[in-house]
Amino acid sequence: MNPSRFVLAAGTAAASVLLLSGPAFAHVGVQPVGQAAQGGYATVNVKVPNERDNASTVKVEVNFPLDHPLASVMPQPVPGWKVEVTKSDLDKPLTLHGKQISQAVSKVTWTADGSKIGPGQFQQFPLSLGQLPEDTDQLVLKAIQTYDNKEVVRWIEEQKGTEEPQNPAPVLKLSPAGEDHHGAAATSAAPSASVSASADAKGAEGASTETAAASSTDTTARVLGGAGIVVGIAGVAFGILAGRRRSA
Repeated sequence: MNPSRFVLAAGTAAASVLLLSGPAFAHVGVQPVGQAAQGGYATVNVKVPNERDNASTVKVEVNFPLDHPLASVMPQPVPGWKVEVTKSDLDKPLTLHGKQISQAVSKVTWTADGSKIGPGQFQQFPLSLGQLPEDTDQLVLKAIQTYDNKEVVRWIEEQKGTEEPQNPAPVLKLSPAGEDHHGAAATSAAPSASVSASADAKGAEGASTETAAASSTDTTARVLGGAGIVVGIAGVAFGILAGRRRSA
């Protein structure tokens, strides 16, 4: 095969792979900050990248499923964006903290108000969610992205099988209720730290006792040594005096 043709074919194939794989990394997504456990509360970021080179994103709409309703969806203010929370009536009321709730958040909409998501940029929109459902391991949050050239991209396709759709809907994965490895690690580490501290304290106490004993022994030896010297001097003086008396 001609080397130049081989290089051209390889380059074309590589470019095709990049073109096909590029959009998969740039779709609207939702990411938990920390853990999103079933039955609990979580903070998440709706991440919105701009896929266009000649337009800016000016509106983002995220829809929440009413078959797994959330009683509380609170957006964090984002400078340069207005936010609107829409609620809808539920066919079956929720019970939260002993209260009946007949409405749930069905949509949150951010609209540019002095800011935009320009080409080559992304923006995160934080949300506080709760109480998360206990009867599912994920929430599909369908999103709609609007550009300033009036183009609308609908991120609403749910994944079927292993192949990712062209415009996949954001999915929030939920971990099993009560799963907290960090808490378990902290709990198990506490006794070890306590035992270690106790051992250090005992070691320090033992060292202090040994030091005191050594000091006492050293003092006693010095006292006895001094007494022996005094007795010795007294004995020599007594012997000299006795000798003089005999000579006299």
